[in-house]
Amino acid sequence: MDRVIVDLFKKATAASKERFADVHTRMMKRNYDAVPQWWFILVLALSFAMALFAVEGFGQQLQLPWWGLIFACALAMVSTLPIGIIQATTNNQIGLNVITELMIGYAYPGKPLANVAFKTYGYISMSQALSFVQDFKLGHYMKIPPKSMFIVQLVGTLVASSVYFGTAWWILESVPNVCDLDVLPEGSPWTCPGYDVFYSASIIWGVVSPRRMFGDLGIYREQYWVFLLGLLAPVPVWLLSRKFPHKKWIKLIHMPLILGASASMPPAKPVHYWSWAAVGFFFNYYLYKKHKGWWARHAYILSAAMDAGVAFMGILLFFALQSKDIYGPNWWGLDASDHCTLAKCPTAPGVQVQGCPAIS
Repeated sequence: MDRVIVDLFKKATAASKERFADVHTRMMKRNYDAVPQWWFILVLALSFAMALFAVEGFGQQLQLPWWGLIFACALAMVSTLPIGIIQATTNNQIGLNVITELMIGYAYPGKPLANVAFKTYGYISMSQALSFVQDFKLGHYMKIPPKSMFIVQLVGTLVASSVYFGTAWWILESVPNVCDLDVLPEGSPWTCPGYDVFYSASIIWGVVSPRRMFGDLGIYREQYWVFLLGLLAPVPVWLLSRKFPHKKWIKLIHMPLILGASASMPPAKPVHYWSWAAVGFFFNYYLYKKHKGWWARHAYILSAAMDAGVAFMGILLFFALQSKDIYGPNWWGLDASDHCTLAKCPTAPGVQVQGCPAIS
């Protein structure tokens, strides 16, 4: 992986100097001016200044010290390129959320808001950077002027973040019992599964701290051996590919992708993975093998159309039905749980919860 990253970096820098430049790069360089480097530096400086003001100002309510912000930004910068290589080759992004939570949990235990802030600046910054590059690459293929792409993305970021903040504030003020599963009516969409995971992570890694969960004071200390297993997992695949070079399918085994596939769980559930696997197999194996022309012409357009359709229908359903407490027919898929009443029961001996069996 290190050699791949170095080679791609050399090709990228060489492409900017007219060496190894593909047809798209040559066309863009002939017709449009590149985005000046100082634009990126200015955005970085302003973003860092506002982040520093956020963590040090407001009575330090975020609990994250200035050195934690610098550490998080450095982590995001270092990890963007290798994670971007994996995303570019597999269309899946390996999350750094657990790594960031683990680091700040050890360095600054007992601070849940600091844990959340560090994860946001260390992981979400990297994720947003890769989204920026992804959109920029699409504009590169569509022959959109780079400066126009930069400005549109900058304006879009400001508008989207403002709308997102306003919408979240409005929901918290207008929806009764939002995110409270014990009080919400059956079928309510306001279950907040993603935010529930975010909150739970802040408690586990911030309040309790990884040392009391996985360190010398915890009972899950053996879990750290999994880091070593993950580090060594690609080695057998590499050895097999060298031993049997004629077996092309061995090189298709991507251990970071396989091991990182469960990163969305929770809040995703097994039924989601089955549906993702079925759709992915149909489009990227069956159609790719049997109808490659159709796949090449329509697959990505259909994917974008389905994403846009889901977003549009989500807005339409909310204003037309859900805002009037109409949540659709009562069926099996409407339940937000795993259909297992014992899934939320504690497993520690002596803990008693209503509706759960006591473990002695």
